[in-house]
Amino acid sequence: MEIRMENISALTPLKQPIVFHLEGFYVLPGHGPFFFSLLLLYYAVTLWANGSVLCVIVTDQNLHRPMYVLVCNLAVCDLLGATAVAPRLMMHFLTGQRKIAYVPALAQAFSVHMYGVAVQTVLGVMAYDRYIAVCEPLRYHAIMTGARLHSCLALAWSVAVLLIALLFIFHMNSPLCGNIIQHVYCSNRGLSMSWSLNTSIFLIISFSYIRILHACVKQGAADSGMRSKTFQTCAPHLVVYVLYQIASVVIIVSYRFPSLSQNIKKFLSILFIIIPPLINPLIYGLVSKEIRIITTFRNDSV
Repeated sequence: MEIRMENISALTPLKQPIVFHLEGFYVLPGHGPFFFSLLLLYYAVTLWANGSVLCVIVTDQNLHRPMYVLVCNLAVCDLLGATAVAPRLMMHFLTGQRKIAYVPALAQAFSVHMYGVAVQTVLGVMAYDRYIAVCEPLRYHAIMTGARLHSCLALAWSVAVLLIALLFIFHMNSPLCGNIIQHVYCSNRGLSMSWSLNTSIFLIISFSYIRILHACVKQGAADSGMRSKTFQTCAPHLVVYVLYQIASVVIIVSYRFPSLSQNIKKFLSILFIIIPPLINPLIYGLVSKEIRIITTFRNDSV
């Protein structure tokens, strides 16, 4: 995965600016409120979808199991990513405000990076959980204990925080060059870190699914029930991971075509932030039978 990021830079070195200028999207006069309404609808649906998944899992004791705890953590990642970009972009469309102070810019950049890294580390833990569930079903509860689950999640979030903190420490000690950000959100370059992390998570997920496939084949063609259960438990995770990777690849490909307009490139560059947070809760809500049943029951009760 390459997260396309723009440096907070121009050409001429100068003292650290207090306020940055986000170029954002070029919008025709009078069209800002329309795009604001679209983004507001997107953000509201994203908050509702992820919030619903969180509330259902947190409040129902039957869902306090590793798979659903991991889904909760993924929902938190999605809320972080959407909230890091959507409100500022809505302000841009509604008021035309393109200025952002140093501290909010730093906070937004940190949140965007945290989203990108934490999603991958959490998906890595989810792959490990699915591997244990399918390949070691009789020992699953002995292996995936509450302590083990919390340790894996602590490691996932710690890796994300430490990587981003190191990246920002290195860049904060470097002189800033200008106050123009040629993007729609604040970020910085970390391509080597992104590729290293992406490769590590890809290897973890690939290993998990190779072992899962091997277990299904070894079980034999007669056990169709196992294959069906494996598909139900693994499909959502795999779809979410592939969706995230596709959104990231689109960013890489778009910047290889100079003929594309800047607006299109900037829109494609935020796909990995705006699409997964909207789609992920729908994927888990539709595929997970237990979440569907509980949600339907609560809606009927209301």
